[in-house]
Amino acid sequence: MKPFLKTALVATLIGLSGAFSASAEQIKVGFSPEAYPPFYSQDSSGNWGGWEVDIANAICGEAKLDCVLTPIPWDGLIPALKTKKIDAIMNSMSITDERKKEIDFSDKYYNTPTAVIGAKDQKFDATSEGLKDKTMGVQASTVHAAYAKKHFTDAAEIKEYQTQDEANQDLAAGRIDATQADSIALDAFLKSDQGKACCDLKGYVEPDLEVLGPGVGAGVRQGDTALKDKINAAIKAIRANGKYAEITKKYFDFDIFGDESQSN
Repeated sequence: MKPFLKTALVATLIGLSGAFSASAEQIKVGFSPEAYPPFYSQDSSGNWGGWEVDIANAICGEAKLDCVLTPIPWDGLIPALKTKKIDAIMNSMSITDERKKEIDFSDKYYNTPTAVIGAKDQKFDATSEGLKDKTMGVQASTVHAAYAKKHFTDAAEIKEYQTQDEANQDLAAGRIDATQADSIALDAFLKSDQGKACCDLKGYVEPDLEVLGPGVGAGVRQGDTALKDKINAAIKAIRANGKYAEITKKYFDFDIFGDESQSN
């Protein structure tokens, strides 16, 4: 493990594990150690925070689990789960049929629209026609990459990046014309000084349940029904007792859970 990951892990343990007793069941919750505000962000001391960290903390507390937030590169999360290096994934991972071939998911804990942003000096929308002949950036191994390859076949190029931040940086530098990702994450970029200077929202993509899925859930190993049931019960409980709303209000002025009927 690289030294900075050790620091990130130790710092995060203080936030996620400190409130639990030694008798609580310990599980390792995998996440990709990259900035994805407001879901995940790291402060100058190496501590990871954000909406998803707070929600993970609340779910673990409600389920009486001692959760150790464990950094794993994005494309290694599912392999790490399958080989028992981690026990769950809570990292804005969309529930899809393709991923269900390898892992199971809890019920969703949020669902927000998928957006496309691009350079301010270019006028186009988030459609196949609008993105025709454009160079588009997406994060590799995500539903956004799958969506772009399926729906934006007339794009000049669909360029894949290891992180969404890399795609954002290339967009700001003019090396690509557009990028697609979760609308909230892209909104955070557009509100940054760099985002304000370069880019604007081009629109929201048309729904595709097969590719984008019904929302984001916690990934668990296939057959780990006990953990899945604990997480599902905890999600339901924090929705009912107001804890979910309390956390969400710190980051958003709306409920990001989505339509109740879309629960997995």
